[in-house]
Amino acid sequence: MARRAELFVRELSDGEAAHLLQLSKRGSNAVVRHRATLLFASFQGQSVSQIALLFAASATHVAALIHAFNAEGFPALDPHWGEGRPRRIDLDQRAEIVKVALARPADRGEPFSAWSLMKLRDHLVRTRIVPAISRSQLWRVLRDAGVRFQHHKTWKASPDLDFEAKKNRVLDLYAHPPAGSRVLCLDEFGPLNLQPRLGHGWQPMRHPARLRATYTRTAGVRHLLAAYDPATGRMYGHIRATKTWREVRELLRTLRARFTEHLVVVLDNFSPHHKKELVDWVRGRGIELVFLPTYSSWLNLIECQFQALRRFALNGTDHRSHAEQDAAIHAYVRWHNRNSRPAKPWRIKAEVHHSLPNIAA
Repeated sequence: MARRAELFVRELSDGEAAHLLQLSKRGSNAVVRHRATLLFASFQGQSVSQIALLFAASATHVAALIHAFNAEGFPALDPHWGEGRPRRIDLDQRAEIVKVALARPADRGEPFSAWSLMKLRDHLVRTRIVPAISRSQLWRVLRDAGVRFQHHKTWKASPDLDFEAKKNRVLDLYAHPPAGSRVLCLDEFGPLNLQPRLGHGWQPMRHPARLRATYTRTAGVRHLLAAYDPATGRMYGHIRATKTWREVRELLRTLRARFTEHLVVVLDNFSPHHKKELVDWVRGRGIELVFLPTYSSWLNLIECQFQALRRFALNGTDHRSHAEQDAAIHAYVRWHNRNSRPAKPWRIKAEVHHSLPNIAA
């Protein structure tokens, strides 16, 4: 019986051989690199059986690859990816899964206040929204729809009947201060008692900073009364044992002596701010008090400055005297004023305007 002729790659030009070698080393994917390697071995004179043995491949696969390359050329190296099996969960089912996940379990007849992945999966299968689904697949469906498991957040809507008018007045003052006037934001920060305050900091791994867990509050409290100037980004204030209308008046007197312009002071509805004695005192002194809507402290630009003060001057400390704690606060305020910058226009014109969530959503 005559011996069957061996199968080899067709004759290649120098350029084709160099390109095949390059694909075997730096092909676009593993399939292309593997196929180029088999074909280059055939080009070097290796038989189909030798190539199959050397590269642990099927002789039938090697022969079919050589035939395809001889007929089609380099396109034969590109894999023809299959589309895979059809999705078991179609787009309509995915939309229904997301709808159920965003609904309250009680509205779906379940005795829960929140869904877990297991409870949600069981409900979807029981109500025949999907025939079957794994927890990991359910998580992927929700992730693709932009749904995450998150903590709840609270929001206190303002009951002020003049909310819109007051809010717009304050925002307009921030964005367009009246000519010849200086807009200031005033508020109180405290009470400040002596206690260890947890914080964050860089520490060696597994060796966090330690603060005492037990303490007694026997030294009373202090309050920081401060004003923030959006035009310069600077803060002014003092620390006192109480925060009555007298301490507010003291701060306003200091501000009046510092600035020559007409002062427009934005402040909340803390009862000392409405004290008749304070209102009578500011009258005729070039000071105008502009009150925020009720439950709308987020409109006061000094609030975010207080958050930074708490984080960088108080958190992670354990002061044993008010003098020590007051010195730390004053040092931070001095640093803040040395590095101050005017409030950003986007903070005034955009973010505050959209701080009110859609309660009805």
